[in-house]
Amino acid sequence: MRIATWNVNSLKARLEKVVWWLDRVRPDVLLLQETKLGDTDVPRLALQTAGYDVAHHGEGGRNGVAVVSRLPIEDVVTNFGQPLSPARTDDAFDDEPFAEARMIAATVGGTRVVSVYAPNGRTVGSVFYDAKLVWFDRLARWLAEAADPAQPLVLGGDLNVAPTDEDVWDPRACHGGTHVSPPERAAIARLRAWGLEDAYRRHHPESARYSWWDYRAGAFQKNYGMRIDHLFVTPPLAARTVAAEIDREARKGKPIPSDHAPVVIDVDAPGHPFDAGWTSADARIAARRAGKKA
Repeated sequence: MRIATWNVNSLKARLEKVVWWLDRVRPDVLLLQETKLGDTDVPRLALQTAGYDVAHHGEGGRNGVAVVSRLPIEDVVTNFGQPLSPARTDDAFDDEPFAEARMIAATVGGTRVVSVYAPNGRTVGSVFYDAKLVWFDRLARWLAEAADPAQPLVLGGDLNVAPTDEDVWDPRACHGGTHVSPPERAAIARLRAWGLEDAYRRHHPESARYSWWDYRAGAFQKNYGMRIDHLFVTPPLAARTVAAEIDREARKGKPIPSDHAPVVIDVDAPGHPFDAGWTSADARIAARRAGKKA
C-alpha cells in the first residue's frame, strides 16, 4: 500500500495538479489538507474518474481535510468525533480550531488513517499560538482514547511543526518563531511517545529535505524550507514500511503549485516508481547558495 499526505492549498485551484499527481505517483491513499471546500463542493467526479473515492470534512473557504482512496473508506470520524463548535469570532481565524475542519479519520484496507491540519499559530504567545497548543492536546487525548498503538495507524498531514533543527533550513533564522518553539516540539514528542514513528526519518536521516517553502524570495529554488508535513506511523506499520519520499517535483511547474510537497510512504512493497527530484536539485541548490554568499 502506498500512503501519501499533501496540503494542496485549495483543492479547487489545485485540482489539475492533484489529478496529474495521482496518475504520476499512484498512491492507494492520499490524505489532503487545506482543501478550502465545503463538503458539497468536493470535485468527486474528477476524483472518481481518476479511480478514487473521497471522504471530506470541510467548512468552505479555508481549512478542510480529506481521505482520498482507491480502496473502500470506512468508519469515518471527523473533528475528534464531535460536531464543529460554533465560531465566536468572525474577523479572526485559527483562534478557534474546534470550529474549524482540521481532522478526519477513516479505515482503509485494514489501516486506520488520520488526516490532520494543525493550526499555524502565527506568533509565539498569541491567542492563535495558544489555540494551536490546545488543539495538539486534544489530538493527543483522542489518540489515547480512540486508537491503539499496537494496531496499524497512520497520522498524516500538515502539522505546522518542524520537530528538530534538522527540519529547517536555518535554525538561527527560525529561532524564536512558531513551528520550532519548544512547546510545539513537545507536542510532537507527546504524539511520538504515545506510539508513533516518523516514517520519513526512518528511511531518510539526511538534512535539507523539506516539504514546505515560502512562495516568496526564491525560497524553493534556494531550498529555504521546513519539513512540517509528516506521516507518523504506529510500530506495526513502521516495521512494514519499505520506502519514503518527499516529492519535490510536485512543488514545481504550472499550474501554480501548492507551497507544500507531498510526502509518500510505501508499506510492504515498493509502489509505482517516480523521481522525486532531489538528486538533480542538490547541485543547483548548492550553486545558488554559493553564488549568494559570493
